[in-house]
Amino acid sequence: MIVDVHAHMTYEDYKEDIDEVIKRAEKEGVVVIISAGTNNKNNIATLELAKKYKIIKPALGLYPLEALEFSEKEIDSTLDFIKKNKKNIIAISEVGLDYHSITDQNEKQKKLFQRIIKLGEETKLPLIIHSRKAELDVIELLEKSKLKKIVMHCFGGNLKLVKRIENNGWFLSIPTNIVFSSHFQAIVNQTSISNILTETDAPYLSPVKGTRNEPSFIKHTIKKISEIKSLDAKEVENIIYMNFQRLFLEKI
Repeated sequence: MIVDVHAHMTYEDYKEDIDEVIKRAEKEGVVVIISAGTNNKNNIATLELAKKYKIIKPALGLYPLEALEFSEKEIDSTLDFIKKNKKNIIAISEVGLDYHSITDQNEKQKKLFQRIIKLGEETKLPLIIHSRKAELDVIELLEKSKLKKIVMHCFGGNLKLVKRIENNGWFLSIPTNIVFSSHFQAIVNQTSISNILTETDAPYLSPVKGTRNEPSFIKHTIKKISEIKSLDAKEVENIIYMNFQRLFLEKI
């Protein structure tokens, strides 16, 4: 049973062939695709898609760079919508900090992220975190919170921070480009498999450069993790599924 804990299945990339994408995923043994929202419009679309496909579990969020373009009223509306739908979703995602392209609004991002952390504490939902070029700030803010159920998605920070994440009992979700990424290979090599999950970030980060990613490609991640950990692929698959259950399905 394979899980994809972070994808964007409502994006235009899947508009023409979503049925075929889902069928391919199911054929490869994928049983859960967590599709993440990034704004209010996308959150609504994510909920609707999850009604159509049982395999898709909705997560609602507010992408940090998109939020910089929104008014306070729009931000309030988006966070209220997430709270109202807390019983209809599996996680809050995609949320976090991104200092990659905009560096003069870091404090504004941090204030919003603190509001989202508070929302996570109130709803008791797991948070799936984006932390590009902001890894230390994200970790420090999360460590000050009461949150326990945290996934660091596509974590780009150094291995000392990776160890800190593991020591906190959080999870690292590994994308399919691990097949050629020495960074993600190093994370898997260092980190206990009990703290590892699998994701695609589809349509991005394909294991085949220049192509669209999709959940069925998780099989490549499982294979690579099994090689690094010297475990049978089926064993890796089962352990990661149990990690998924522990994080997303068990009550605190």
